[in-house]
Amino acid sequence: MSDINDFFSFKNIVNNISNDEQNQTANYLEPIEAFARTTYKSIYVIDYQEKGFEYVSDNPLFLCGHTAEEIKEMGYAFYFKYVIEPDLNLLLKINTVGFDFYEKIPLEERKNYTISYDYHLKNQEGKKILINQKLTPLFLTNDGKIWKAICIISLSAESKSGNIKIYKKGDNKLFNYDLDGDFWRETEVIKLTSREKEILQYSTRGYTINEVAEAIFVSPDTVKFHRKKMFEKLDVANISEAIAYATNNKLI
Repeated sequence: MSDINDFFSFKNIVNNISNDEQNQTANYLEPIEAFARTTYKSIYVIDYQEKGFEYVSDNPLFLCGHTAEEIKEMGYAFYFKYVIEPDLNLLLKINTVGFDFYEKIPLEERKNYTISYDYHLKNQEGKKILINQKLTPLFLTNDGKIWKAICIISLSAESKSGNIKIYKKGDNKLFNYDLDGDFWRETEVIKLTSREKEILQYSTRGYTINEVAEAIFVSPDTVKFHRKKMFEKLDVANISEAIAYATNNKLI
């Protein structure tokens, strides 16, 4: 039977934290709290030394009817209570293959990688929702173990759980995990069409769909069509995420 320790890989055991490592974290939660106030997404921070949650935002998507403080107190017991059983096993699998992947990355690059995956949460009434979780290392120990990581949760655009992906900031590479074959597969570099780039460039200036349509002499429906295709290509849910992805990966 699985227990909470199964979520914490022996490859990423964090024991004593040095003063230098501790100094990394001075006031680091303040910008995270500020970011949480500007988004509908749920945010939490995992502390791998304490094997629990250091911070949980008040955004309700992740809370399943609880307060943020209650989720902090529950820690990883939250998953056993609110993740459906098949997806709980999926999360344990992701934990294993994710740390196997990170172990092969050069230490100086590890904070540039993000892992993304989808799983079902059930609320207190038993209703299921499919969410997407993106996990990025915040702080590493001197020997490269992930000490703290930030998780950002939004509603998934997919139809089923899984969809395990790892990408590196600025590298424009995507690694997909094949659950059936039990291996990582690198996908082709993402390329935007000239029309998609045009729409993104106007969107970065705050143009609405109608304003973009007027600027590039097409109908609003045409803009919506190109945006939808672009969201699918970039694996994002909205124009803000598309702009962030394209900017970080130098696509525009």
